[in-house]
Amino acid sequence: MITNPIELAIHQQLNKLTTKSELLSKKVVKGIVKDVETALIKQFATKRDKAFRLRMSNMGKPYCQLWFEKNKPELALPPSSNFIINMLIGDIIEAVFKGLLREAKVEYKDGEQVTLDLGDGQTIDGTPDIFFGDEVDDIKSASPWSYINKFKDFNSLAEKDSFGYIAQLVGYAEATNTKPNGWWVVNKGNGDFKHVKATNINSKQVLAKIKFTYKELEENKFRRCFTDEEETYRKKPSGNRRLKQECSWCSFRHACWPGLQERPSLVSQAMEPPMVSYTQINNVQR
Repeated sequence: MITNPIELAIHQQLNKLTTKSELLSKKVVKGIVKDVETALIKQFATKRDKAFRLRMSNMGKPYCQLWFEKNKPELALPPSSNFIINMLIGDIIEAVFKGLLREAKVEYKDGEQVTLDLGDGQTIDGTPDIFFGDEVDDIKSASPWSYINKFKDFNSLAEKDSFGYIAQLVGYAEATNTKPNGWWVVNKGNGDFKHVKATNINSKQVLAKIKFTYKELEENKFRRCFTDEEETYRKKPSGNRRLKQECSWCSFRHACWPGLQERPSLVSQAMEPPMVSYTQINNVQR
């Protein structure tokens, strides 16, 4: 059952548009087109600033990844050819989502660049996605797996937040004197969407971690944030070691773990075994 009134309003509006009992207004269409045009320019027609800066969108990432981005950016794995398309899809989803809000007459406010003052001359900039009254939300597009597992609820997100979504939201809230409300998440696989409420956020703890990361980056000493783990098969050790999930998406994983081997699982019996990042191979079962 949908209990969030904004989520309910969007579903009702989508139902009207799907059944053609209402048509999307030209004003809203023009607004969506304008936002998509802005996204296209950002992704395809704007040179990116290569200089490292700590921003709200990256300040919650693991320290070791930030260290590489600052000091050894040339060691990053090249992004896949579809990376920029994936980013654009997220921008388009946000544009359509906001258009549906306008059509459903849900009041909201777009975010503008803000600055988080950490004290001692330490500042971090960022641009929030959307405000509803005195609450700030972020809009995320997610893979089917992330939608079901990572964004199952706040606790699932907090357990393995390697992209720093919680720190990002808290930073926006602190910089704008608003409350961190949560995330609007759209499943890129089938169009499902939901609101994940930011429950039990300890903003003081999150801010303390952000300040520590800022200080650590100034000191600029490398520190690996994660250990590898034992590979298991049917709950028994295989004799091999692999990267944890937190490291699997990092573009610096090969620089951080020299000798890393990425190959199909050596223990899986599937016809198409999943890829595994091995730090140590002692047993080849396939």
